Amino acid sequence: MLSNRNFVIAATAVAPITWGSTYFVTSQFLPSGTPLLDAVARALPAGLILLAITRRLPHGAWWWKSAVLGVLNIGAFFALLFLAAYRLPGGVAATVGAVQPLIVAVLASRFLGERLARRQILAGAAGVAGVGILVLQSQARLDAIGVLAALAGATSMAAGVVLSKKWGQPASPLALTAWQLVSGGILLLPVLLLVEGLPTQPPSLTNIAGFTYLALVGTALAYSLWFRGISRLPVGATSFLGLLSPLVAVLLGWAFLGQSLSWGQLLGAAIVMAALVSVFVPERGERAQKEAPKAAVAH
Repeated sequence: MLSNRNFVIAATAVAPITWGSTYFVTSQFLPSGTPLLDAVARALPAGLILLAITRRLPHGAWWWKSAVLGVLNIGAFFALLFLAAYRLPGGVAATVGAVQPLIVAVLASRFLGERLARRQILAGAAGVAGVGILVLQSQARLDAIGVLAALAGATSMAAGVVLSKKWGQPASPLALTAWQLVSGGILLLPVLLLVEGLPTQPPSLTNIAGFTYLALVGTALAYSLWFRGISRLPVGATSFLGLLSPLVAVLLGWAFLGQSLSWGQLLGAAIVMAALVSVFVPERGERAQKEAPKAAVAH
């Protein structure tokens, strides 16, 4: 059987695995050219549903803390993510976004007192390289605004993740997720109305199915598991699970969209998985420290 730690890691990994399906669902089920609508339709309904389930509102300082986390983890992150996606090829955006685990590890060492291990730095560099090999195309172009948006989005969520750990959880992960999604969705709503506007055509049944999946599975469930994992695991290591998203996106494209999968991409996938294993498998010294108390009890 899985140990409790491994079970928490596996459950938390469901979040980035689910996020990896976003491109497939967006391209196949949602109307084209509506990124802000997609973001609002993901965040706000999911947050309101969780709020109705938990029936718990923020209290005291958690009104402004929830707003801050909602901006960092949802509102600003989604907006910057879609800006980067519009100005950069998907491979470039994913590769720039892959620096997020490194940013989280550095912030966690500074503000949470987590140890910044050498293997985390090496794993972070390997993760960026692996994602680059996995998703970058030879004709990929760079756009300064797009790159800055991707970096700002990764930094925004990295700061939100670290603050989520630092501030703790005054309520269940479902309630905390609800507060952030509602805050982020409310922030995005005026941006949608001013920049993109509401669609002129009613959504089709296919569109509704896509929005429902992204709201319930890709957002409500995924973010609840993500914040639950952050509360129980070292945040510097947990952030590396985000490397699973581009891997899943490529595999879904190969399985359902007829996209090619080269040997180079398989190498990139192997590098990503090796980076994840190096972060989550304890080193010999760490295992010895964990086993020492058990040995003392046995004697």
